[in-house]
Amino acid sequence: MTRRILEHGLELVQDFCEAEVWPDELPPSREQILKHVVSVDGLLCLLTDRIDAEVMDAAGPGLKVISNHAVGVDNVEVAAATARGIPVGNTPDILTDATADMAFALLLAAARRVVEGAWLVKAGGWKTWGPGFMLGADLTGATLGIVGFGRIGRAVARRASGFGLRILFTDPSPALPEQGVNTMQVDFETLLQESDFVSLHTPLTDQTRGLINADTLKRMKPTAVLINTSRGPVVDQEALFAALQSHQIFAAALDVTVPEPLPMDHPLLGLDNCIIVPHIASASWRTRQNMSLMAAENLIAGLKGERLPHCVNPEVYKE
Repeated sequence: MTRRILEHGLELVQDFCEAEVWPDELPPSREQILKHVVSVDGLLCLLTDRIDAEVMDAAGPGLKVISNHAVGVDNVEVAAATARGIPVGNTPDILTDATADMAFALLLAAARRVVEGAWLVKAGGWKTWGPGFMLGADLTGATLGIVGFGRIGRAVARRASGFGLRILFTDPSPALPEQGVNTMQVDFETLLQESDFVSLHTPLTDQTRGLINADTLKRMKPTAVLINTSRGPVVDQEALFAALQSHQIFAAALDVTVPEPLPMDHPLLGLDNCIIVPHIASASWRTRQNMSLMAAENLIAGLKGERLPHCVNPEVYKE
């Protein structure tokens, strides 16, 4: 186990097998992973760990299962695992609402300049009330564009409907409308041009890496707000900095960055119109406890030679 997970899942694993748990708060280095993975039967990893063919080969032919404590598996070379007959588990569905809550919290905070205002007060910059002081963006009647209309995107749409937002979405495949929510599927170009808020909920793939770049940022409204709770590499951060600094767009709010954490001298951290939080979209007590349980259950099933409850490469099983 490349890090301590929350107690419910941790106890489940430790009661079942001999478990070596990385003890530090910071993740193990590449060299440490390669060293400690030798001859293990199972691996429970986090999104901070790159698990590729080299790691799998270092573990040896006895590796029965890789359980990723995350929904996304972009940190795991799934094709290499499949080629070796190793099932890869993830933790789907469980963090949908927590992530949608965070996306909407970031949307509201950026629109109404909540973080900027709080820091202004702490720095002694609040002198008086004024008609033009700290003006932000309205939600009612505005347009929200959701990029990726899976479970999390749909949950964001449900929240947005209560704020009177017009909701557009784009997705690679035709998607059924969300029940009880007025949404419209459009192409990416239309979404960028018409949205006052753009919220990213797409997995990281070769097609989505750098999806938000200098060109796509130019197509957004100067009053637009960008929210990213998906994966950091979906956004070209240099292009985003330039767009924010020149007020090409109004603001951005990021739960994910490249790298994580950002170095303290990163230019995005110096902008008043950019909110950055430390990848905490799924960080609620219930969500993280349930994620730890799901990751543990996937691991144990693999160790027992049983089908993983949540497997991203079910083709490893011979029907």
